[in-house]
Amino acid sequence: MDSAAATPKPAADGSTPTAVENAAELSFGLDFEDIQILSNAQVAVYLQVSARSAVNRDEELHEVYRKTQKYVDRFNNMTNNEKEHQELVDELDNLQDALTTFRKETEEGEEMELHGSEVAALMNLVATDTLVEEATALIPSLSRFSEAAIDEILDLIRNTMIRIVS
Repeated sequence: MDSAAATPKPAADGSTPTAVENAAELSFGLDFEDIQILSNAQVAVYLQVSARSAVNRDEELHEVYRKTQKYVDRFNNMTNNEKEHQELVDELDNLQDALTTFRKETEEGEEMELHGSEVAALMNLVATDTLVEEATALIPSLSRFSEAAIDEILDLIRNTMIRIVS
């Protein structure tokens, strides 16, 4: 969606926010300020723990829960059933921290960082053979980084994936 076609959506209180939502420009509106965005892998881990807890309490899982779990399991490429839950959580948290704190300086001296939505999208899309061109095609906002910086980001994710799946 381009910014000319985007129109502000009314806020919950009926007022019209001034920010126009546009993912390519990392503009998500007021509802998405100050939130942590999770990857499919992180959601899958949290849902697995919650499911085990529900089984231990002899509770049935709600249909929405099961559908969500099915979705994240289908698209979760960072999993290893032989690893302990906490080990996976630590790897995913470390990756998210590394991506969240990733900084690159432009030729003009401006410091750039990844937005939370880019971090989650990168964690969701990356396979060990993801190329810079593929990443920028799927996450257009990454194009503000140099190809070398994007490749560095992809290497962080590849290395984590290798540790998780091996």
